[in-house]
Amino acid sequence: MSVRISAIICTLNRADYLRKAIKSLVEQTLAKENYEILVVDNGSTDSTKQIVVEEFAYVPNLRYIYEPIMGLSQARNTGLAQSNGDYIAYLDDDAIASPQWLEKIVEVFETVKPQPGCVGGKIEPIWEAPRPNWLSDRLMIYLTTLDYSKTPVNLNDTPCRLPGANISFPKDIIKQIGGFQVELGRRGNNLLSSEEFLVQQQLIEQGYSCFYHPEIAVSHHVPTSRLNQDFFISRLYWEGISKAIVQLHGTSPSKLKRLQMSVPLALSLCRSPKKIVNLALPTNNPNRFTRKCSTWSQISYILGLLGVVK
Repeated sequence: MSVRISAIICTLNRADYLRKAIKSLVEQTLAKENYEILVVDNGSTDSTKQIVVEEFAYVPNLRYIYEPIMGLSQARNTGLAQSNGDYIAYLDDDAIASPQWLEKIVEVFETVKPQPGCVGGKIEPIWEAPRPNWLSDRLMIYLTTLDYSKTPVNLNDTPCRLPGANISFPKDIIKQIGGFQVELGRRGNNLLSSEEFLVQQQLIEQGYSCFYHPEIAVSHHVPTSRLNQDFFISRLYWEGISKAIVQLHGTSPSKLKRLQMSVPLALSLCRSPKKIVNLALPTNNPNRFTRKCSTWSQISYILGLLGVVK
């Protein structure tokens, strides 16, 4: 039988997490002959290759692929290029898929009409340390968690978009738009993001829907290293830069045009000096800390529009 869906894990030096992610894909309810597992190693120096080719050597539908060019988008595109499935499902290397994950993805693509261009679902956190009191619900999305609806829903008319930890596409459609933009997405310690948002934006512009189904569920590790305020400030700072890159995607604005786009935003920020002052003030109040992160994102968005950082 032909491969119906390719499950792709892109990974970099997360061998212990990776082991659990692969195991969750080996134990899917979908018949083994109907799917393949691709692990794209993006330059790991730990035991990643050994785990894939030795510990899981008994898995006939598992392939190891090495991608030396650094970047999550690059690794995703490599997995896409080497896949055999009709559908492509991306799972983070620190996520664990529910047993029916692939079966439910295929079901949605083949029963929802018109066929969605993008499908995803619930992402539950696996806390490796207690949730801090200063962490608001509004910031939870930056830990790659999602619980949007208890029922399936078309997301096109909502502000919600699907995170890359649990996202899938018909192969021909994602290839049609050129895959993921390599100027966006994580590269080593760089926290650039929004590559999934840009793909979904392109799909919606072409008339496809983005579809959420709560039973397409995964669990996602939240490591202790991310449960500190410095991580969120950095994450939101890079989020602003990423949004600016998305805003300018496909255009080559002049310096004057960049300035015209940035000045009103900068003036608006300057009219709220309290926001600027609060950047330097420590706080454990969840609402104040959320506003602080938002201000950093606004500042970096302006800098991104100006081309100062990218």
